[in-house]
Amino acid sequence: MADTLKIVIPMAGWGTRMRPHTWSKPKPLISVAGRTSLDHLLDMFKTLPISLNAEYVFIVGPHLGERQIPAYIAEHYPRLAAHFLLQTVMKGQSHALWLAREFLNGAVLVVYSDTLIETDFAFLSSEKSDGVAWVKPVSDPRRFGVAEVDDSGRVTRLVEKPSTVDNNLALVGCYYFNKGVGLVSAIEEQMQRGVQLKGEYFLVDAINILLERGASIRTEKVSIWLDTGTIDATLETNSYLLQRLDVQTVNIPGLKVISPVFIHPGSDISNSVIGPNVSIGSGCRIMNCKIDDSILETGVQASDVFLSHSLIGNQVIIQGRGMNDQPVTLNIGDNSSVSL
Repeated sequence: MADTLKIVIPMAGWGTRMRPHTWSKPKPLISVAGRTSLDHLLDMFKTLPISLNAEYVFIVGPHLGERQIPAYIAEHYPRLAAHFLLQTVMKGQSHALWLAREFLNGAVLVVYSDTLIETDFAFLSSEKSDGVAWVKPVSDPRRFGVAEVDDSGRVTRLVEKPSTVDNNLALVGCYYFNKGVGLVSAIEEQMQRGVQLKGEYFLVDAINILLERGASIRTEKVSIWLDTGTIDATLETNSYLLQRLDVQTVNIPGLKVISPVFIHPGSDISNSVIGPNVSIGSGCRIMNCKIDDSILETGVQASDVFLSHSLIGNQVIIQGRGMNDQPVTLNIGDNSSVSL
């Protein structure tokens, strides 16, 4: 019988850095490179060994996430073994995992919903360590958590937002634990100790308790770490994925395309210049526009405007004053109308 791996994805946060888009949909359902961030996240797990029978545990927030995430999974991933838990009070990462403790009775993979990395999970079928923390060397680690390691490469301590740049192994938000019950026990002790920061329980503190107990945790380096947690980061990720995926677009008369771009075949575009680094969703109607370095979700109507470095939500209407050499940068949520 195949072992079961629980993949836990906390996504209950309010997504304030992605406003106004997260007023109407949870952050994982925002589009990037022609698909939702959640789609790209789930693609990461295609390298899991077949011997690990994966079950997913989505920890969602009230209102938007509670309704939209289960509906999206049911529609697009009907065969996915999925559980949904509601986090109504945002007390941090460890608290979210505590809510899922009934499912954490075997091997566990924890991945944050705005983390996209390129890694091969195949090694997990034979992993001997108690845990693995994925890291990426960065030039300035002070705004991240970092892993301190000894000469053998074993983690000795995790540090949230270090004050120096001496250790550059930034934590990317992906962790493996061979025994979920041990993680649950460490979180319980973390809460009993009251180890928190600004009212939230951080996972790094629970992992440090595991290390205090003698757990053997190593790092796994990645070269590509993408983020969809802010507007700028999402646009950067869009650009990278478009280049990486080598997206091809349809040949439309009157349309000049500067690759890489994604244009949904259900969109109607005329007399426009699109690209580079542009993703356009289904049902869009675009006329007399220049667009670069931008994401337009579904049903956008845009005319006579030069958009650059913009994120435009679903069913948005943009009326410009004619194309010129001066681009505008817009960040517009769903179901809005803008006249420039």
